[in-house]
Amino acid sequence: MAQTARSADGTSGGAEEGTGASAGSPQEPPADFGSLRDGYAAGGGVPKGLAHSAGASRQWVSDELTRAAKDEAERARADGDAWLRRLWKPTVIGTGGLVAVLLLVQALTAISAGWTAARTAGLVAAVLLAAPLAGAAWLHRERGGLVTPLIGDDNRLSTSRTLAAAWALLAAYAVLVLALELAFSADAELDFSRAGGLNWVLATVFGTAVAIRAGTAVLVRRRLLQKVRADRPRPADLLCDDAGRGSVTDAQYALVGTAVLGYAAVALARRPEQLPELPWALVVLVAVSAGAFLAGKLSENGRPTILSVVRARETGDLDAPLRTGDDVEIRGSGFVPPGATTAGQLARTVVRIGGVHVSVPLVPVAGGFANPGDSVLVVPVPAEVEPGRVEVRVVTASGAESAPYTVEILD
Repeated sequence: MAQTARSADGTSGGAEEGTGASAGSPQEPPADFGSLRDGYAAGGGVPKGLAHSAGASRQWVSDELTRAAKDEAERARADGDAWLRRLWKPTVIGTGGLVAVLLLVQALTAISAGWTAARTAGLVAAVLLAAPLAGAAWLHRERGGLVTPLIGDDNRLSTSRTLAAAWALLAAYAVLVLALELAFSADAELDFSRAGGLNWVLATVFGTAVAIRAGTAVLVRRRLLQKVRADRPRPADLLCDDAGRGSVTDAQYALVGTAVLGYAAVALARRPEQLPELPWALVVLVAVSAGAFLAGKLSENGRPTILSVVRARETGDLDAPLRTGDDVEIRGSGFVPPGATTAGQLARTVVRIGGVHVSVPLVPVAGGFANPGDSVLVVPVPAEVEPGRVEVRVVTASGAESAPYTVEILD
C-alpha cells in the first residue's frame, strides 16, 4: 500500500510501507542543505515504515544527512579552489595599484619640494619589486597568487606569516631604494648604522612564524591540538581562531605589528637615505606582542577527553546496567574540533567501543545539530560488542583520538 512521506522541502513522494523507500533509492535532497536538515529536525521526511523505531529513524536521518553533507562538502571545496584560482589577478592589480599610489604621492609632494634622486629611486624600486611579485602571482595562480605563502597548512590565512611577509617587503624595498640612490649618485650619503631595531624586529617576526609552524606540527603529532582544514582562507583568519571567534592574541599581534610597520614606512619616506630607524621601545613592544602570540598559540589544548560514559536513559525508562543495544552518553570535552562546524566534518566523528567502530549519528535541530556535541556524544552500543570490560575511545573529525575509558557491558 503506497503512502506519502513528506520531504524536508515540503514536497511529497511515494514510499512503500515498511520498505523505507529511501533505503534503496534515497530522496532527492533539496539544493539547500539547511532546509533538508531543518525539515528532518521538524520530523518530516522519515518513511512511515521506520517511524515506530526511534533508533531506526534516527539512523536513517543520519545516513541521509551524511550523504547530503558529503555532496555539500565537495561543492564547498570546489568553490574554495575556484575562489583561489580567481584571486591571483586581484593580487597583481593590487600590487600595480600600490605602485600607482606611490607615483601619485611622489608627484604631489614634489610640487613644492622638487623632484629628487631619492624619489626616482623610490619609484624604480617599487617597479623592480612589483615585477617579480607579479610573476610569482602568475606562477602560483592555482593557489591564490601572492596569497599562497600566507596560507597555512589548514587552508587559513596565517597571522604570523602575513606579518613576516609585510616586514620582509618593507625591508627589501628599503634596501632597493638605498641601492638605487647609490647607483644614481656615487657621492650619495647613505646611513646604515641605525638599522639595529629593524633587524631585531625582522628576527622577531620571522622567528615567531617559524616557531608557530614547528610548534603546531609537534602539538598535532602528539595529539594535543586538533586542526581541521577550512574550505578557503578568509581575511578574518588574521584576527580570529579556527572556530571563527575573535582571538585576543592574534588581534593584538596583528595590530601591534601593523602599527610599528606603518611607523617604519613613514620613517623611510621621511629619510630615504637610511634604513628605517626604529626606537628600541617599539622593538620591545613587538617582541612582547610576539611572545604573547606565541605563548597563546602553543598553549592551545584541544585533545578530546572522555570524563565519563553513562547509559542514556529516556523518560520513563527503568534504571539498568549498560547492555548491547542501549544508547550511551559520552561526556567530556574536545569532541568537536574548532572550525569543524559543517555536517560533513561532524559526520566523521567515530566512537570505538572495544573493536567496533561506531559512527556518531547526526541528530538535527533547527539551525544545527544536537549530536555530536563538543562535550556530549550519544551512540548505540552495537550487538557486535562482546560483553565484559571494554575500552571506549572517541576519534574526532581532525583524526585525534582520546585516551581509553573502560566501561562494563552486561549480557
